[in-house]
Amino acid sequence: MSAPFALSLQDLAPIAEGTSTPEAMAETVLLAQEADRLGYERLWYAEHHGMPSIASSVPEILIGSAAAATRDLRVGSGGVMLLNHAPLRIAEAYRTLEALHPGRIDLGIGRAPGGDGYAMRALRSGGGEDFSAYLAELMAFDEDGFPPDHPFSRVPVSPGGITLPPKWLLGSSGASAEAAGNLGFGYAFAAHFSHTPAAPAFAAYRKAFQPTEHFPEPRTILCLSVICAPTEEEARYLGISQSVNWARFVTGEQRQLSAPEKASQHVLTPQQQKVIDHQSSLWLVGSPEQMAETISQRAREAEADEVMVTTTIHSYALRRRSYALLAEALGVTPRGAQAH
Repeated sequence: MSAPFALSLQDLAPIAEGTSTPEAMAETVLLAQEADRLGYERLWYAEHHGMPSIASSVPEILIGSAAAATRDLRVGSGGVMLLNHAPLRIAEAYRTLEALHPGRIDLGIGRAPGGDGYAMRALRSGGGEDFSAYLAELMAFDEDGFPPDHPFSRVPVSPGGITLPPKWLLGSSGASAEAAGNLGFGYAFAAHFSHTPAAPAFAAYRKAFQPTEHFPEPRTILCLSVICAPTEEEARYLGISQSVNWARFVTGEQRQLSAPEKASQHVLTPQQQKVIDHQSSLWLVGSPEQMAETISQRAREAEADEVMVTTTIHSYALRRRSYALLAEALGVTPRGAQAH
């Protein structure tokens, strides 16, 4: 029996310890092709900067690469951090992607910097208070919405003859839910790292929703962190990499993702243990049956239309296996082998 929600995935293009960057980049294509074959709805890349364990600093390049290697899978940003970029540049990039892969691109937009203060300064990133202005400018570029006396009214967006793909607003506290509804965007909630309940945010989004061409009805995505293996014992062992890496990252020890056998040997500081204790309730770890039940329950509680899963495992092959086990357990219909 299939789940009452669509299933999607997010890829941060992790660079596992002992893996070269070209290998990590090649894995993004392999995962996209596997997701397409398994029947996943969409694949999103999240923009991050200054992190040695993550290679998704330029989602547009990964989106183009994955879209070219797949057939039916929707591919997009989850999200592009708008404050890091001139809105015209984002309009140009995502119109280009939409022109190359019509009907298969998503533009997920976030307000977070995607890096620390040093990275923000290097990116010349705008402040959070500027987000609404950046978003309004992006939409004005796409819709020819500048007043005639505005200096940007003379700037045609290239390529022309096409509009931006469906736009999603990303949130982790509910603050952007009403805005997403008023704009007629899709809304994705980051429950994979936020302890704030998603249900109130989704309710606020639906209440404020105004239909648009891309979204005649409200559409919500619940993002979850999941590790799935044939047994709960194995899944928990594989999850050691995630917990230790996250604790070290939060406490200033940035490094590539360690294998579980090495991560288990790391002696946690009291501060790092507190980080794990605080975050562990957001990491869903277990067998296919356990994860199908837990994910379905979380989706019901939030009344989510779609669930997007992100998985942190050192082994790329076992990460792909985790996504395959989940799809099967949740009754997702495979698309079958495809020629690319």
